[in-house]
Amino acid sequence: MYYQNRTEAGQILADKLFEAYRYENCAVVALTSGAVLVGEQIAERLHCVLTMMMVEAIEVPGENLNFGGVSQGGNFSYNSDFSQGQIDGFESEFHGYFEEQKREAFQRINRLLGEGGVIDKDLLRDHTIILVSDGVESGASFDAAMDFLKPIRTDKIIVATPTASVPAVDKLHMMADELHILDVKANFMGVDHYYEENDIPSEEDTIEKINKIVLNWQ
Repeated sequence: MYYQNRTEAGQILADKLFEAYRYENCAVVALTSGAVLVGEQIAERLHCVLTMMMVEAIEVPGENLNFGGVSQGGNFSYNSDFSQGQIDGFESEFHGYFEEQKREAFQRINRLLGEGGVIDKDLLRDHTIILVSDGVESGASFDAAMDFLKPIRTDKIIVATPTASVPAVDKLHMMADELHILDVKANFMGVDHYYEENDIPSEEDTIEKINKIVLNWQ
């Protein structure tokens, strides 16, 4: 399935979620700037808060593998696709590199967010959380999101995305209470491939917009 843009994909997801969640206390949490464009449509239809979680991926050098992610809280979450043996092996070989990358990632997040950050945990507590992506290839970004949400009391965690790979769906089934995925791909071609238009605002512009939305809900 292909979409004109992320707004169209978000509208389709919003239609699918509306009947079940229009009267529920929901909060939409987007994982990227592109996901915000999808999540806006869901939040508007369900009349709920929209926010964004910043996660910086750390890759294994030379392997094109996502080792894990640093969240805006400063925590690092390993990619759960790896076994403990694989994690120990990579840590032993690249420990200094990973530590430097983690520090740089957290510094980038702090520079973007400034004071206060994007997510107010009080806006999420006792809500149904709808985690939104604009496309999921591996599901690694959700490891950091789930770790961030663990200490927060939530009613339910839902994943909503226009497209995802088969391995990602298998992984997400173990993480979330519900999945709403419009199209599952056996041969995932990259997120942008499924949109005719790929105009995504900068992270700075997205964060500014999100903070304005959050202020309206507080």
